[in-house]
Formats: sequence, structure tokens, C-alpha cells
Amino acid sequence: MEEEREVVLYTDGGASGNPGKGGYGAILMYGRHKKELSGAFRVTTNNRMELLAVITGLEALTKPDQLVCVVSDSKYVVDAVQKGWVFTWERIKFKKKKNPDLWMRFLKIYRQHRVRFVWVKGHNGNPMNERADELAVSAYQHGPLLADDGYESGLASGEDDAMF
Repeated sequence: MEEEREVVLYTDGGASGNPGKGGYGAILMYGRHKKELSGAFRVTTNNRMELLAVITGLEALTKPDQLVCVVSDSKYVVDAVQKGWVFTWERIKFKKKKNPDLWMRFLKIYRQHRVRFVWVKGHNGNPMNERADELAVSAYQHGPLLADDGYESGLASGEDDAMF
């Protein structure tokens, strides 16, 4: 039986000012195939961009139930999943938690695959992490800058319980 290969997803996100204009970068690698993704927003936060990089990468997968290793320098994202916080947040309907719009979107795509996370120290010479960072920075420096509706509407603050 052939051993299943894993997709490796390198991600990074950042904001110039926090909040400020921000961007994400994601690199999907599978065998000799490589796909780079990026996007940017006129006002957002660093954590939203870190999370959106993971979401965008997972959403770009074309086959369900894919084995995926997400490599990220975001303790916010990696710890939320590895330590199970996001599942607790989901049970309490994200009450008083930031970025519920993105976490719900994450959980939807996360559950369609078999995903594990690996944390790497940022800006520490990992070539693919550095490339993901370059994609994120270039995206918000050169645009186009989209509206981060979740952030700009106030839904990302975790203070508006009316949505539940």
C-alpha cells in the first residue's frame, strides 16, 4: 500500500500597526508542487491575519480528508488548536472571544481535513516561514487592500454577543 503524502502549509500574517493595514501569506507544498497565496486588508489585526493565512491555505485544498501539516509562527493559532482552546470557545459560542467569525470559518475547513500544527520561531531563518512573511508584507504594502468586514463591523472584538 502506498504511503499517503502530507501537504505542508506554511503560513504567516502581519499588520503594520495593530490594528492597521495587514496581510497574510500561505504556501502549500505537496511533493514538487508549490502554490503561494496572499491577500491584504486596509484595517485588521496581526492575529486575524495569522489565522486567515491558515484558513486560506486549507480552503485552497481541492481534495477532502487531506493530511496537512500547518507550520506557523503564531502561538495564538497553534496554541488555540493544540491546547483545545478553540473547541472550548466554540462550546461557549465564542462569548467574549476575539475573532469568532474567523474561528468559525477555521473550524468548518479544519474538520474537512486531518490537520496537525507545528510551531516555528518567527524570523529565525526558516526559508518557507520567511517566504510566507514576505508574501504577507508585500500584500499589505502593495495591495489591493480589501475591507476586513469581520473586523471593521466590530464582530471580531468579541464584545458583541447579539450575533448569537
